[in-house]
Amino acid sequence: MAKERGLISPSDFAQLQKYLEYSTKKVSVVLKLFEDGEMAQYLQGDAIGYEGFQQFLKIYLEVDDVPRRLSLALFQSFQTDHGLNETVTKDVVCLSDVSCYFSLLEGGRPEDKLEFTFKLYDTDRNGILDSSEVEKIILQMMRVAEYLDWDVSELRPIFQEMMKEIDYDGSGSVSLAEWLRAGATTVPLLVLLGLEMTLKDDGQHMWRPKRFPRPVYCNLCELSIGLGKQGLSCNLCKYTVHDQCAMKAQACEVSTYAKSRKDIGVQSHVWVRGGCASGRCDRCQKKIRIYHSLTGLHCVWCHLEIHDDCLQAVGNECDCGLLRDHILPPSSIYPSVLASGQDRKSSKTSQKMMDDLNLSTSEALRIDPVANTHPLLVFVNPKSGGKQGQRVLWKFQYILNPRQVFNLLKDGPETGFKFFKDVPNSRILVCGGDGTVGWILETIDKANLPVVPPVAVLPLGTGNDLARCLRWGGGYEGQNLGKILRDLEASKVVHMDRWSVEVIPQQTEEKSDPVPFQIINNYFSIGVDASIAHRFHIMREKYPEKFNSRMKNKLWYFEFATSESIFSTCKKLEESLTVEICGKPLDLSNLSLEGIAVLNIPSTHGGSNLWGETKRPPGDIYGINQALGATAKVITDPDILKTCVPDLSDKRLEVVGLEGAIEMGQIYTKLKSAGHRLAKCSEITFHTTKTLPMQIDGEPWMQTPCTIKITHKNQMPMLVGPPPRSSNFFGFLG
Repeated sequence: MAKERGLISPSDFAQLQKYLEYSTKKVSVVLKLFEDGEMAQYLQGDAIGYEGFQQFLKIYLEVDDVPRRLSLALFQSFQTDHGLNETVTKDVVCLSDVSCYFSLLEGGRPEDKLEFTFKLYDTDRNGILDSSEVEKIILQMMRVAEYLDWDVSELRPIFQEMMKEIDYDGSGSVSLAEWLRAGATTVPLLVLLGLEMTLKDDGQHMWRPKRFPRPVYCNLCELSIGLGKQGLSCNLCKYTVHDQCAMKAQACEVSTYAKSRKDIGVQSHVWVRGGCASGRCDRCQKKIRIYHSLTGLHCVWCHLEIHDDCLQAVGNECDCGLLRDHILPPSSIYPSVLASGQDRKSSKTSQKMMDDLNLSTSEALRIDPVANTHPLLVFVNPKSGGKQGQRVLWKFQYILNPRQVFNLLKDGPETGFKFFKDVPNSRILVCGGDGTVGWILETIDKANLPVVPPVAVLPLGTGNDLARCLRWGGGYEGQNLGKILRDLEASKVVHMDRWSVEVIPQQTEEKSDPVPFQIINNYFSIGVDASIAHRFHIMREKYPEKFNSRMKNKLWYFEFATSESIFSTCKKLEESLTVEICGKPLDLSNLSLEGIAVLNIPSTHGGSNLWGETKRPPGDIYGINQALGATAKVITDPDILKTCVPDLSDKRLEVVGLEGAIEMGQIYTKLKSAGHRLAKCSEITFHTTKTLPMQIDGEPWMQTPCTIKITHKNQMPMLVGPPPRSSNFFGFLG
């Protein structure tokens, strides 16, 4: 079948997905360029040749060059006879097929995708397609499903049933309204198209496709889904069904807030059949025979797993289990109308008011947490770490109340802060990279919160320097989220310094890149370090599929460092800039530097410690930083610098000189321990006389001659993970 439909290989599809992650273009925009724009020259009827196809990919994927192997494989996968005029040569592909396929892969509402794909094949614009044209759309859907590792043998009969319902009169034609209506009621199709259901608490499941590594039984028909087969699972309650059973599934039992006064204050168990992954009853400790039939019960709030026969012995009240410290149970969230003193007789009016309110707003719902708990506000960047971010989002929606979990790409952080603004003793967990953490901290600055909750980090993707320093690790690799939340309970608060950056350009004819940030959370650098990062950044933008693992990133970085050492673009850096620390010039005359780094945290580039490890003197409990006190704003004495320990909250920066690219590569690959310690200071100013590469928190840019002032901005409460059994204070070298 793969050969018949010319499917590209899984590795090619994975490479294509990497490009799509970085692209912001819409298919509809590119299509207009070919229909009546600058690309119209490549159009042959409704077909384009290989050259036109390459232009389509370049514009849509926003890259200068697509690898020939990938573009050729994609082109050949679209080479079918259907949809092409007889006068057109076979060395072309149907533009509608190409546009339909990519529109199914990009983000957006399923109903918009259904309408767009319909109109692609409605060439005469009469709002009617014949059945063969609808088949072309379904063919592209089947291709996308197969690439996404769906079981298309189960999907095909669902589409066939949908077609019967659409063409109920046997006329052989389908209207747009019929197509949209049928698509909107076919759950597996909506999931395939990327349906993101909002929390309405109206019994809707939040489905996601899931492939099961062990025998699982359908909650509807109670037949086995099959080992390694795919079904649909609800993020909220773990109700699981075959694809074809989803349309008949019972309503979701989960309510994320209390809908009546009697539900406020005391949480009850919510039991769902099946889902007993441990295979052991938490009540009697005996086995649950999960491999033989749909058996056992699990509670969606405390996650107890019990035999059906043990239900009576458990009782009705739920304490939310081991993770109760983080959870906002539904009994703690209720509509404001229930707290307004209205009489019970006006329940119909109250219900109408509740229905009219947008329950995602802070005005609609009131929160009264369980005493002595620390409700967790979770922000997830689903694009961080490839598919990791999306999986983490799904998991947190189940183990916490989904109203605590916010998709940053969909909602942004502001909605979450408004919802939690009056919640006492709360904590924040940011799931993403350093850029995502910076986004949340900047939002906190603007939110003017009366009390700022402490922030923890679940690192996704590569880099993650701040998470390393806060002992949350270099990257999430599928560990048990329950254990991570228990570690969070044992965490301590540290007030991390943050620094303002002011870039004042000189009047020149040269043009600078935009400065990426105005705040430093991690580090700032000028010269060789930023030059390597700039080349790394440009190459990753161009070939994202080559930068999909920490090991690959390290090898690329080492390669760029090696080539930089040959060209030495930042040689004799001290001749192109001057440095002032707290108003005093920093003497660089006896040094030959190619870079200077200013550190707020002792980790850069995914774990490199440019400052180096400090051996504390015997008997020094608190370190030299405390001994110097707040009065020592500037330290340049080499002997004292040898004993200085980086501290996230001492209101000082560490300044390090870098001798060259080879040294940077050696530090990054752990062949050398550190750069040249220049100073510790509370304020620093650079004056540059030529265009130089610079970076803030890993984001590089080219900057024309300028003055750069770095001053202390504020401190942010951050949560430091519990220490490992043997490590230094921040664990950044472990």
